Amino acid sequence: MSTRALVVVGGDDIHHDLLGAAGVLTRIGADAGFATAPAVGMQRFANARPETADAGVFVLYNSGGLFPAEQQQALAAAVAAGSGLVALHMSNVMGDPEGADRAFFDLLGNHYLSHGPGHHEGRHRIEITAQHPITDGVDDFDLFDEYYEFAFADDDHTVLAERTRDDGVRIPVLYVREVGEGRVVYLALGHDMRSWGEPPVRRLIAQAMRWAARA
Repeated sequence: MSTRALVVVGGDDIHHDLLGAAGVLTRIGADAGFATAPAVGMQRFANARPETADAGVFVLYNSGGLFPAEQQQALAAAVAAGSGLVALHMSNVMGDPEGADRAFFDLLGNHYLSHGPGHHEGRHRIEITAQHPITDGVDDFDLFDEYYEFAFADDDHTVLAERTRDDGVRIPVLYVREVGEGRVVYLALGHDMRSWGEPPVRRLIAQAMRWAARA
């Protein structure tokens, strides 16, 4: 039986195409061999219904959706017990990482800071910096995407890919970490179809799902 994957989208940020993301990510998961379904809303992890409780990996594309502390804690418990988590792009945006959002901050391992200096999006080069099952078969590549910069929660992570800003500062865009028995991936890419449509991005997401799910 295929491992179940749940693509969870949420929020009302008009700058991100949640419906488009749900369709693309569901197809990527299915093509990667998962029994993949889309879902809406972050209030599903506490007292979870079977479609959530039975998932071996969660793919998050949450754009400002309500994520109560008890739901964050329930997701963290599921990952610590062995589920996988792949969080994309703006899913790291938190209102209070040191307070109400602490459980998710500790689980994901970063929170959004800004787009960085200059334009908030543009064409840039992604450099693969480490060999890993997620980066297997992926070479350095260019794409058009939104810039994201973030602060790590701790040093417990392995960066797999970076970009270089115009001022020479290197910014991580992909990393992995382990939490209890579970595996966590964060990929800063994925603003819209200009990113999702790139074969290297789709491969990174598919392989991130497989690694996180131990599939």
